[in-house]
Amino acid sequence: MKKTLGAIIAAALMTSTALAPAFAQTNNAAPATPAAPTAPAETNTMAPAPSAGSDMSAAGDATYLTEQSETQVSANDYIGKQIYNANNESIGDVNDLILEENGGIVAAVVGVGGFLGIGEKDVALPMSKISMARDAENNNDVRLTTTETAEALQSAPEFKTLADKQAATDATTTSSTTAPATPAAPAAPATGGDTNSSTAPKQ
Repeated sequence: MKKTLGAIIAAALMTSTALAPAFAQTNNAAPATPAAPTAPAETNTMAPAPSAGSDMSAAGDATYLTEQSETQVSANDYIGKQIYNANNESIGDVNDLILEENGGIVAAVVGVGGFLGIGEKDVALPMSKISMARDAENNNDVRLTTTETAEALQSAPEFKTLADKQAATDATTTSSTTAPATPAAPAAPATGGDTNSSTAPKQ
């Protein structure tokens, strides 16, 4: 009995000795505290401050305009305006402006012909053929003139936008896929005796 009791005590001591480092590691280790978030380093992408008297305020690599200068023109100065020929006759009005992707105005789309917009066609008049002047006595109102004649614009090719071209392509595709099928020819009547018992004469 003493031997058995001694063996149990020895086994208990060995187990506790073996488990002690594990408990010491798990129980004594302080929980890790998450590091305080650090603010990302601020990079200064602002351009240098504009000089005194400048009409631009800096932001990033580009600059913002704060006012229109004397040499700058708004699209609203063109769109909807009449264009006059050398005889001071209105030959059309500007419906749109065509710009290149990398900047610069290529042409003014001028509606010519028709009456009150009906029957009018669009012609892309190059900007090099349009002159602009401001009327200082009339709130700097813009006046557009050209050396082109009304007849020249009316005989010029019509301008098509990408949307116009796509609509024409879609209409062509739709009309070719929805063409009516040719009706089948009616079957020729049988020349032999009638084999249908319901219509054959009874004997």
